[in-house]
Amino acid sequence: MSSDDIHESNARFQDAWRFFARQSAAGEVLDLPGVSIASSNVAWAMMNVAFPPGPMDTERALSDAAATAARHFAPKRLPWMLAVCEDWVPTPLRERAAALLAPHGLRPAVVATGMVAERLVPPLNLLPRLEVRQAQDSRGRMDLADVNSHSYDMPVATGRATFDVPGLFAGDNLGFVGYRHAQAATCAAVMRGESAAYVSMVATHPTHRRLGLAEAILRHVLGVAQLQWGLERSVLHATPEGLPVYRRLGYRGVTRFCFYMATPLNRATSP
Repeated sequence: MSSDDIHESNARFQDAWRFFARQSAAGEVLDLPGVSIASSNVAWAMMNVAFPPGPMDTERALSDAAATAARHFAPKRLPWMLAVCEDWVPTPLRERAAALLAPHGLRPAVVATGMVAERLVPPLNLLPRLEVRQAQDSRGRMDLADVNSHSYDMPVATGRATFDVPGLFAGDNLGFVGYRHAQAATCAAVMRGESAAYVSMVATHPTHRRLGLAEAILRHVLGVAQLQWGLERSVLHATPEGLPVYRRLGYRGVTRFCFYMATPLNRATSP
């Protein structure tokens, strides 16, 4: 894959999580030695993120980044994660990463594929009927939160505390909920970027899966991005479960991210 694609995938991820942190009531964005923090300071690890600002070539650089982030998060007693782009570390270091990060309370948890599409391919099948509403008020944000909570096995209260924030889905980041039979069934958010829209928070309630709802909501939000911002190109980060859906829509993988999670009971140790 091209270095430009890899850089774009990292930049869009970092920009999005910095935005989420800045909009959150207790969020913070910090650039520390060797690692950056974009944390909403909530009880969901995926929203409390540390990431290297660029490629890392040595074991010491990776270990130091984890140690700095762990020292930052330890007093907060909140779960958090370190996001590592595989193409930003050489293969031998990538193979050693789990062992190097374990002393800092980090364990491999999720792998996501950075993907890009210049445009979506036409749908192969008739899309399901879906009433899509923008999450502009507390009710809409809570519906978006509830879909994510049920999709990712997160307590509903945690989801609502994370997502029911007035500025989180406003301005350059818009959230949408798709309703089926008057129930919040699927959701997605789309963020304005310099040359591409960034798609996040894609989720479908377990009772409404395998019906094409994720494709329907994704096509809707990207239609909004093209209409409002003139952006047809889009970037996202896919879980293994979402990969087949995105590939059918015309996305191609450009890199992979390993997310290492830490629980609040873990303690950092010095390198």
